[in-house]
Amino acid sequence: MRHTTGDPTPGTGGYDAELQRHDEVLRRAAGVRLDDHVLDIGCGAGQTTREAARTARAGSALGIDVSAPAIERARGLARAEGLRNIAFAQADAQVHRFPPERFDLAISRFGTMFFDDPVAAFANVGRALRPSGRLVMMVWRAPGLNAWDVTIRRSLEAAAGQAAGARGGPDPFSLADPAAVREILRGAGFVDAEFTDVHEQVYYGPDVAAALDWVRGFTCTSEALERLDPTTAARAVENLSGALAEHLTGEGVWFDSRAWIIAAHRAGTG
Repeated sequence: MRHTTGDPTPGTGGYDAELQRHDEVLRRAAGVRLDDHVLDIGCGAGQTTREAARTARAGSALGIDVSAPAIERARGLARAEGLRNIAFAQADAQVHRFPPERFDLAISRFGTMFFDDPVAAFANVGRALRPSGRLVMMVWRAPGLNAWDVTIRRSLEAAAGQAAGARGGPDPFSLADPAAVREILRGAGFVDAEFTDVHEQVYYGPDVAAALDWVRGFTCTSEALERLDPTTAARAVENLSGALAEHLTGEGVWFDSRAWIIAAHRAGTG
């Protein structure tokens, strides 16, 4: 889910905090090796890139993201950790001119769902992979399986009707359908796509106020609220607050979620 602030670490700790339970799943699936050269697509503040660099001590890791604030933050965190085999670039993975056949592995934590032309984008990533190179990415499954999305949409719809909960703009669930994704990857030069269900919770903050601030920053939420008159928008926010309170635990606000780990490799490379 995109956030309107462009800040990789607002309020709750940003996406690194939200997706803390997903990280170990992605690490296990990626299986970064000592001498791997890793490309991290949509790296945000670089947590997954730094994790890859620490494992690939004889290799390297490059994180790429379209957000300038996220990349600046990522560079600062990598410097603070003293990592020397890591780099970051503010760029669009769809069209960035990667060195050909430079990387052994491309990974992504929810960073590949917003491509304008996914076939062209994944083909561009594929050209950056060496023979036998792998792609391992995590994407959201269908919206109805994700309690956080259901809650946001129902809260908006209860205040302003079904149109208020309609999704506009980039779709975070664009890679949810395995058949469609297999076709995309096949067209981009990848084969043997495998899908593994990921059933983990997402964290929205230590309390309802922090969670509400985080959710209101989602592009889909903020744009929906902006379309409403002030009274209706206030009612929608009140609905959201109440729904978030229902998910408050002694350890903060958590929502059930479902995702895919999708793994594939270049056609004709092993």
